[in-house]
Amino acid sequence: MGNKFWPIFFMFWPIVAIIFCVVAPENNWWFPTPPLSKLGVQIDNLFYLILVIVTVTFIGTHIALGYVLWRGVDNKEKKAWFSHGSHNLEVIWSIAPAGILLFISLYQLDVWRQFRVTSSFPDDTTLVAEVTARQFEWRIRYPKPDREFKSQAEIKKWLAGPQEGDLYTVNDIHVPVHQNSLVYIRSMDVQHSFFVPALRVKQDAVPGQVIPLWFGTTAEGDFDLTCTELCGWGHYKMRGRVLAQTRSEYEAYLKTLESEQNFDGVTPASGSGALVASWGATESESESTETE
Repeated sequence: MGNKFWPIFFMFWPIVAIIFCVVAPENNWWFPTPPLSKLGVQIDNLFYLILVIVTVTFIGTHIALGYVLWRGVDNKEKKAWFSHGSHNLEVIWSIAPAGILLFISLYQLDVWRQFRVTSSFPDDTTLVAEVTARQFEWRIRYPKPDREFKSQAEIKKWLAGPQEGDLYTVNDIHVPVHQNSLVYIRSMDVQHSFFVPALRVKQDAVPGQVIPLWFGTTAEGDFDLTCTELCGWGHYKMRGRVLAQTRSEYEAYLKTLESEQNFDGVTPASGSGALVASWGATESESESTETE
């Protein structure tokens, strides 16, 4: 048994790894959530395809390794010998992986086209915000509520700099649920990476570039936004949220943000008339107190 320790050792750990992978989904050791964006389902399917290919290869190579080690222990009378190998075998194990990689690259082209080629973005995609990454936060700029962009030229002009009526916030991106939302990613300093795991959305923010990114949420929720590019000492705290809301909630949020941003610190939201009325009431109360 002692001579067979290493064959058993090298066959034991692959078995453990496979068992862990089998029980992982039931114990929430897998993806954080089901895919909650329209493209997320296709991206997960690509992941599972690669997982199946890798798993079959992993199991096959370890069975072969265990078999060779086991047979080597049994053949005590035969001396080890060195071989330059088989040319035919080398050709096979070079062509087979190359063919698999070529298949994967061609198979995923459609998903990549939908995700990255701007001419393939859905026709109903609506610009929501500009997202600027900086050490160590996400700065969000929304266009003026109810503003409609009729052409790419108008969007380009808006991206060139702040416009009248723009709204600003930090780390929270609100989007309407069941809508294809478009955001433009840029960096103010170093390279960052915009990643929303629940939506399967990921895009680097590169200094000097403005990169369009679209996603369509399929459920309401509060989804983690994180930076996945090591961007400095505060990288660990560069977190935000993507909040998918109903259309009415989204519009109400923008109206509230507009009201808060335009508040001058004096005039009540209901107008100057309320302010005058409150001053008048205060003066009347003061006169009444003095008379008493």
